[in-house]
Amino acid sequence: MAPKSRQTDNMHKATTNDAISQSNPRAWRNPWVIGWITLIAVVLLVNIAMISIAFITSPGLVNENYYDRGRHYEKTLKSKIATRDALGWSISTDFPITPQINQPEKYRFNIVDKNAVPISNAQTTIALYRPSDAEADFELPMHEIVPGIYSADVRFPLKGEWEIIVSVKRNDDHYTFSQRARVAAE
Repeated sequence: MAPKSRQTDNMHKATTNDAISQSNPRAWRNPWVIGWITLIAVVLLVNIAMISIAFITSPGLVNENYYDRGRHYEKTLKSKIATRDALGWSISTDFPITPQINQPEKYRFNIVDKNAVPISNAQTTIALYRPSDAEADFELPMHEIVPGIYSADVRFPLKGEWEIIVSVKRNDDHYTFSQRARVAAE
């Protein structure tokens, strides 16, 4: 009987040493525990990276009526193209290639009709939209420096992507065009 009790004692010692408990330091060395902790850490890091990318890059212009604009996009696009074709106006721009933050830059464009006659005495504005921050948006009037050539001094307050929309209005004729710009840090 003595050998049986020694065997029971050894089994009892083995079970108490390997018991699953919060004070067992061997649990942190288990490959399954390490794998699950690694998986959770990777998921958290990917989420942090995606959130950072969402704040740094531009998703597009924020519009209050995005649903209605999306529903009527094709009709709106066709009417804009038809209006633009009917006017026959041509525009050539002289915009800075890489504008710098907080540096005044000249934005100029030349506009002529279908007979190459400069479009004069038009009301022109340049609207600058920051896709990721609507509070940074601003608009400036453009001034005619010679017939058909309009200019404005623009100073971007923030770096990153900007949408530039120029609007030209003369009498009942209205013409808009847009361009993207990436503003660099100083």
